[in-house]
Amino acid sequence: MKHTAEKKQTIVLYILEKITAKTQSLSKVVAETFNISTNTVHTYLNELIENGIIEKQKRGQYNLVNTHNEYIFRRSEGDLISDTLPYNVCLEKEIRNLDNNVQHIWSYALSEMVNNVIDHSGADNMQVIVTRNYLTTDVLLIDDGVGIFEKIKNHFALSDLDEAICELFKGKLTTDEANHSGEGIFFTSKMMDAFLISSGGKIFTSSKFDGDKVLDISLNAKGTCVFMSLSNFTHKTPKEIFDQYSNVDGGFVTTRIPLKNIFDAAPVSRSQAKRVCNRLEKFEEAILDFDEIEWMGQGFAHQIFVVFRNAHPEISIVPQNMNDSVKSMYDHVVNTN
Repeated sequence: MKHTAEKKQTIVLYILEKITAKTQSLSKVVAETFNISTNTVHTYLNELIENGIIEKQKRGQYNLVNTHNEYIFRRSEGDLISDTLPYNVCLEKEIRNLDNNVQHIWSYALSEMVNNVIDHSGADNMQVIVTRNYLTTDVLLIDDGVGIFEKIKNHFALSDLDEAICELFKGKLTTDEANHSGEGIFFTSKMMDAFLISSGGKIFTSSKFDGDKVLDISLNAKGTCVFMSLSNFTHKTPKEIFDQYSNVDGGFVTTRIPLKNIFDAAPVSRSQAKRVCNRLEKFEEAILDFDEIEWMGQGFAHQIFVVFRNAHPEISIVPQNMNDSVKSMYDHVVNTN
C-alpha cells in the first residue's frame, strides 16, 4: 500500500523519534502503531539509511546521523561587531531548506544571544558549535567574558547569583537600558524547545518539557555558555510567542514567574516576596506559578497580595496552580485585609 506524502512523513518522524528513544523492537512497534507491515517499515528504514539520515548499528538498532561544526569569532579580528554575522556564517546554510518559521526563530535567537556577547560580556572570543540531525538543530555559544549572572548581580547590586537569575526569569532585564530592551533572553528562551545558560556555577534552563529551572553545578569556568535546541519541524512562530506576552500594541506587558525554580523550599518571608516583586512595575500583568509549591508563609503572601497589590493597583497579580494549602493562605490574607 502506497502512503500519501503526509502519511509517510508522519511515519518517518515517528520512526526517528523511536530511534532517538532507543525503542526496542522498533519495526514491530512502528508497524503496530500505524497498522502497516514490518516490510513497509524496513523499506522506510532503508530509505533513511540511503539518504544519510540514519545509520545502522546492528540488527534492529539505528542512530540518527549528526553533523557537527565549530566556529571561532575573535574581537581582535573584528568578528564581534555584527550580531547577524554568526547566523550568516554558521547557521543559514544549515537550515535554508527548513520552513520559514524555523529560520525566523533561529535568526532572531542567535542574533539576540550574539548581541549579548558583543555588548555586555566583555568577551575577547566566542565559540559557536552547531550540531544537527534530521529532527533537531542545536546551537552552543561559549564566550570568555565576565559571566552573565555576575554581570547582572553587580549592575543591580543584588546579593547573590540566585537573585540575579530570579530577575532573568521575569524579562525586561538589561544592564544598558539606553540601548537594549532586555527582552532577548526572555523571548528566545520561550521560542526554543530547550534553552540553557550556564555561568558562574549556575544554570538557568527552560524547555517545553520541563518548564523553567535553576540548577546548581560545579562548573565555575569564566564566561557564559548558552545552549539552544529546536525541532526542525516546529510549528511555532516568533509572532505567536511575542503575542503570548504582549498587548494589542505589541508591548511586552506580561511576565510569568515559576516560583518552584526560585526557592529551594516553600516561600515564607517578606524579603522573599520583595525579591519576587522587584521590577514588576515594568509589567501590566504578573503570573505567579505556584506549581509544586506545597505551602507559603503568611508574610510572603501578605507582602505580595496585599502590600504590593495596594501599592500597585494598576498591576494584575495572577496566581496559578495553587494547591489547597497555598490557596487557603491566599484566601486568608486577601479576605482579612
